[in-house]
Amino acid sequence: IEDRLGIQLFDRGTRSVRLTSVGAAYASEVRTALDQIAAATIAATPDRTAGILNVSTSDGFAGRWLVPRLHRFHRANADIDVRLSTSGVLSDFVSDGIDIAIRYGKGGYAGVTAEFLADEEVFPVCSPELLQGEHPLRQPGDLRHHKLIHDAFRIDWATWLQHAGVGDVDPKRGVRFDSATFAVEAAVHGEGVLLGRSALVSADLAAGWLVRPFDLALKSASRYYVVYRDGALRQKKIKAFRDWLCAEVAADWVGATKDG
Repeated sequence: IEDRLGIQLFDRGTRSVRLTSVGAAYASEVRTALDQIAAATIAATPDRTAGILNVSTSDGFAGRWLVPRLHRFHRANADIDVRLSTSGVLSDFVSDGIDIAIRYGKGGYAGVTAEFLADEEVFPVCSPELLQGEHPLRQPGDLRHHKLIHDAFRIDWATWLQHAGVGDVDPKRGVRFDSATFAVEAAVHGEGVLLGRSALVSADLAAGWLVRPFDLALKSASRYYVVYRDGALRQKKIKAFRDWLCAEVAADWVGATKDG
């Protein structure tokens, strides 16, 4: 390619090869063209897996929000079988065979279409049992008497406590989980107080397994997006899931308020 173009695309070292600035610009333009070709090819090729939809998202969103609602999608789309893949890293649509994804971040995903789904709030949640007993949760300062539950979320207890004006609670103490699902389960079973993400605790709040002891909620800088390859909505199964997902979010996104 370099000989044909008459330009240097790579810097070649003894043990590494790197794109030059010209090469990087060329690769970006070519990638866009190749993505367009891929989208056109998808649209023109008979879909031999028309009844199988590969969906990617995080385990927390899958377990706490998506899976409990999937029966409604299957009821309306009995000819489509959902194959759900969960991971803490972004899946590659081509190499991982993903049709559509729900991603949580700040958008700007390269080479794909990302539609905004919803914002999210973060607030303390706990078992109703912690509103009673020897040290009932009535104001943020009461957290000093209770175990804090941590997960890997970007907004942590230190941030929330600062906004609440609480300085005598150690934000680092408590139990830690690398899974949001396990963190929510711990809160449901009275292990302590979790800084819950609205989408992941909505069902437990509605069922009364969790309550919000305080009003203060912080808006996350990250947002939910539905993501798919350019041109993918030409496939019936992908459009059906995208339309259903957007409708579910519009009708059923968490709007919970403080308990009581």
